[in-house]
Amino acid sequence: MRSLRKTVLLIILVSVVLVLALLHSWPTRAYTTVDVWQRHGPIVERRLEKRLPDPDHRLGNIPFHVRDSVASLLARNGCVCEGDSGGVNLPFAQLLFPRVSAQPLHTAFESAELEEVKRRRAKEYKSFQKRSQTPADILIIAEANNPLQYPTQGVEVRPLKTIIIPGLALRSLPRDHYSINITASLGTLNVAADVDGVKIKGDGEMHMMLSSPLLLNLNQQLQFVTYTNTLFHPNTADTVRFETEGHEAIFSINIRHGLTPKLYNTGSKAADYNISALVTIATKTFLRYDKLQDLIDSVRRFYPNVTIVIADDSENPKTISGPHIEHYIMPFGKGWFAGRNLAVSQVTTKYLLWVDDDFIFTANTKLEKLVDVLERTTLDLVGGAVREATGYTATYRQTISIEQGEEDGDCLHIRRGFHHVIQGFPNCVVTDGVINFFLARTDKVQQVGFDPRLARVAHLEFFIDGLGSLHVGSCDDVTVNHATKIRLPWVSQSESDKTYAKFRYPLASSDATQLKNGLLFFKNRFQCLTHN
Repeated sequence: MRSLRKTVLLIILVSVVLVLALLHSWPTRAYTTVDVWQRHGPIVERRLEKRLPDPDHRLGNIPFHVRDSVASLLARNGCVCEGDSGGVNLPFAQLLFPRVSAQPLHTAFESAELEEVKRRRAKEYKSFQKRSQTPADILIIAEANNPLQYPTQGVEVRPLKTIIIPGLALRSLPRDHYSINITASLGTLNVAADVDGVKIKGDGEMHMMLSSPLLLNLNQQLQFVTYTNTLFHPNTADTVRFETEGHEAIFSINIRHGLTPKLYNTGSKAADYNISALVTIATKTFLRYDKLQDLIDSVRRFYPNVTIVIADDSENPKTISGPHIEHYIMPFGKGWFAGRNLAVSQVTTKYLLWVDDDFIFTANTKLEKLVDVLERTTLDLVGGAVREATGYTATYRQTISIEQGEEDGDCLHIRRGFHHVIQGFPNCVVTDGVINFFLARTDKVQQVGFDPRLARVAHLEFFIDGLGSLHVGSCDDVTVNHATKIRLPWVSQSESDKTYAKFRYPLASSDATQLKNGLLFFKNRFQCLTHN
């Protein structure tokens, strides 16, 4: 019995010690509930919506003459997709004399559901704007002859951290007394040192006033003004008001984490590029195992050690084996972009090379040239050229632009061509979209991703989603061959080829095409598309 009592007392004693230790180590910081929505308030929201400052009423009676040649280049309040009219219906007419066609995208939906779709889209778009816009996007006009000196850009603080605001000063005419007001909305203001002869009110708060009869002392005090972010957000901005008698200035402090680098250790000290350490080849296959094997055999002739990642959604998948081959099986008919996502997700090298499963490497498929372009430029992705059996070589260079619209959405414009030639690479240009043969920075492709809903008809949609984040180039001196699609009349088509064709080439009126147009309309908020 005595032994049992001792055991119970020991357990109680140990429990008390553990509770006291837990209470001692328990965090004492008071956590507050904050609203993480980017609600900027009516003044900031109006400024974000404005494209131009308010006109000066004093200038209203002064006549002016519009230069149509210049004014026509400015963005309009709305956009309209207009195609070319007329044209000649002759063989190869579109190739020789390309005409712009316009396509409304709302036709992807039934008329009975269109208004509800538009309502949901408007709601989603408003939510997107709140997440993506910050006070750093506000148009700020500096007043003429403003005595306030302040930073116009480049001020940045990590979330919940403190910085000294650089460059604050007052350049004013002599007077008896000087005062400065500083106001923030996402943090507090303070001073890192006290200067004699300067009175401070509101230090440690969102509004702080500094005053002094001595201008030099006040300017010295301004050198010690600090900003502390108090409302956590990983990437936003605070708008700071900086005021003195009769003058006001506004500047932004960016609040964000530093970018976390994703670096790749290639493990090579050689001057030449080690392709097997730098590049992984990725492809998606469906039924065409004979063509896939031809691709693998051609790769091995030139790059025997490079890894090949294969995503396969065939109904009865065959085993694809060999050194440096990764074969991933998907549900039957899962689709083109879903396969791209799977293949790309398994790449661990700095670069990935995307190829179709019916391409053939040749002596002109010099991956070193494409690697050199990405290593020496800011490009994220560079396409090559695909040579057909007829000798015709295609780069499929496309420029993509978005014309801002209003409630009905924006207008998407796609044109053949490029923006400019890349210095130092005379065979390479900057563009927005390229053919299905490209080398890219792996992390950038993974960042943009491929919409898995696009199962049959898709290509430029990846570049549309990446517009604004992908820096794209194209080089026509690196080529890959395309297996011939010419079928002799006396050679019958295999059942697998028939099945492949049914999935790969749906009718223009099919659900796949309607789905693609519906995504452009709702997901990307386009009202129409023009292309040539």
